[in-house]
Amino acid sequence: MFKLFLLVVIVIAAALGYPSPIDSAAFQPSRPLAMNGVLAPNDALQRTTLLPLPGARGGEDVALDKLNCVYTGAENGDILRKCPYSNWETLANTAGRPLGLAFDAAGNLIIADGVKGLLMLTPLAKLVTLVDQYQGQRLGVVDDVDIAADGTIYFSDASSRFPLKDYLWDALTAKPSGRLFAFNPLSGKLDLLADELFFANGVAVAADQSFVLVNETFAYRTSRIWLTGEKAGQRDLFTSQLPGLPDGIARDESGRFWMALYAPRSATLDKFHPVPFIKNQLAKLPRSFAPVPKPYGFIVQLDEQGNILQSLHDQAAVAIGEITSVQPHGDALYLGTLHGPAVGKLAY
Repeated sequence: MFKLFLLVVIVIAAALGYPSPIDSAAFQPSRPLAMNGVLAPNDALQRTTLLPLPGARGGEDVALDKLNCVYTGAENGDILRKCPYSNWETLANTAGRPLGLAFDAAGNLIIADGVKGLLMLTPLAKLVTLVDQYQGQRLGVVDDVDIAADGTIYFSDASSRFPLKDYLWDALTAKPSGRLFAFNPLSGKLDLLADELFFANGVAVAADQSFVLVNETFAYRTSRIWLTGEKAGQRDLFTSQLPGLPDGIARDESGRFWMALYAPRSATLDKFHPVPFIKNQLAKLPRSFAPVPKPYGFIVQLDEQGNILQSLHDQAAVAIGEITSVQPHGDALYLGTLHGPAVGKLAY
């Protein structure tokens, strides 16, 4: 017994003396909204129909073209397409990690790749790099994308501090380094719209083009950057105190927004956030010791003022969990996941 105790003491002492890969900051998380009313748990997402991927996983985002073909990007870098009454086909491989997807007016698929930057796949399946640097420095984790009516491409760079594989360190560090950019595909001009975002994630442009939204995953909120009017260039909060980790966001035909919440908030992480020392020690642990969120399916709909109108859940992830994107199209919602072997389709 004494030998075991001595071994534990030695391991703890060694761990404390070993340098941490992060230098975290104290952070006071917001108090989450109560899970009642429009946020009351339900199992509406268990009606989701799954579209299994062909030997691939992690269709993080979903986009649809004018022919109702479904596109997604897999963990292995494949860009996949499934048209009505046909099987999945591989169109290209980015050699990175395709995350956000959106079509421009010319039918090009714009790809936010977490490793390679902002890419474009032409209708002839030619892969082109649009931008992968800002002011001479490589972009960090290009995460999501939306395209305005004038063709401007808005995209998020989740973190300029850590690469995609170390996103958990970004959560612990609590030193925001995410950014939101605007890219003009005609001139090639890249503008920084917002910085110091807490893991900049989902992006969506308002129906009237007056603002663009960006989710801040690790601060449980959505920021709004005004594009027109007296507030042009200003940034404020669209919604906050979210009870989960906001990931993708997309606008539907009515002008409302659908948001994916990857997982409910971790009470343990929120408790440790104000104490940098503990977080620095946690970052030393092997990845296998990292807390794994309970599988849960969770999406919400918001109006144009940021009010939550309804929420759809799958409490045990029976049909789908770890939802990273919601793409409204016609009379259905298409759902992406970070690691799942399928994308989802929910009639609504």
